[in-house]
Formats: sequence, C-alpha cells, structure tokens
Amino acid sequence: MNPLIVVLIVVLILAALVVAIYNGLVQRRLRIDEAFAQIEVQLKRRHDLIPNLVNAVKGYMGFEQDVLTQVTQARANAVAAGAQGPAQQAQAENVLTGALRSLFAVVENYPDLKASTNVLELQEQLTTTENQISFSRQHYNATVLDYNTSIATFPNALIAGPFGFTKREFFDAEPEAAEVPVVQLR
Repeated sequence: MNPLIVVLIVVLILAALVVAIYNGLVQRRLRIDEAFAQIEVQLKRRHDLIPNLVNAVKGYMGFEQDVLTQVTQARANAVAAGAQGPAQQAQAENVLTGALRSLFAVVENYPDLKASTNVLELQEQLTTTENQISFSRQHYNATVLDYNTSIATFPNALIAGPFGFTKREFFDAEPEAAEVPVVQLR
C-alpha cells in the first residue's frame, strides 16, 4: 500500500475523531443551557407567585411588615441576580427561599391566614414550584458534572481547551438554605 494513502487514512481517522469529540462536547454544552433554561422557567414562576402571596397576607400581617419587606427585597435581588450567572443566582435564590420560609412560619401564627383559601392555594403552588426547582437544579447539576468530566478527561481535554470549552458552575444550594429559619414575633 502506498505510504501516502496510509497517511491520508490516518489523518482522516484523526479528523473524524476530532469532529466526533467536538460534536459531543457541543451537545453536552447545549444540554447544560437547556437544563439552566428549565431552572429559569421555574424561578420565574416562583418570582411571579410571590407578589400574589405577599398581597394576600399583607392585610392580615400589618405588624409583621419586616417579614414582608424581606420577602419582597429577596425576590427583587433574585430577579436581578438572574443575569449574573448560576453561582450568584443560586445564592440570591437561597436567600429568597429563607425569606419565604420565614413568611410561612409567621403565617402559621395567624389562624385566619391558615384558613384562607387564596393563601393556601398560593402556598401549595409555591411548594410545587419549589419541588420543580429542586428537580431542575438536580438535572442541571448532573448535566454540568457530565460536561465538566467530559472536558477534563482524555482525549476530550485535547479538543476542549483549544476550542474554548470551559468548566461550568454548579447551581448549588447554600448550606444556610437547608437551615430552618428562626422567627421572632414582636
């Protein structure tokens, strides 16, 4: 066999391998973008529900204005953090989760609020949305782990660096988001 043909076959095989690896990395990167978009959909739903909940409880909780202000401010910060990347957005969302937990803890002290159909429906919708956010976050983080592993392992690492594939951040829940809030009524 002609040495030129052998070299040409080896070059074609290597080119096909590079193309396959590159396409696989692009697919993984696009899966991350899609998974993050799913988180954003659920966060937007939560952000849209919060003003309704605040308005529903506002009349009952006149002297608990601090809690309502915290929830409103945390929501505004979470909405603003959306453009700052997963780490900053996760941090802002965790603060919002804590503020909502404080609000729900305070609601428990108001029998009229606990009996309000509107408040109960909003709480149920928020709880469902929180579960969906949790599942979306898990899916996103699993996708990021797959991608980050892929760009760090051989032979993909040889392709990832030169073609601009960089490590992605996880959408982590902060440890304080798992803590039960302390509510002190005046």
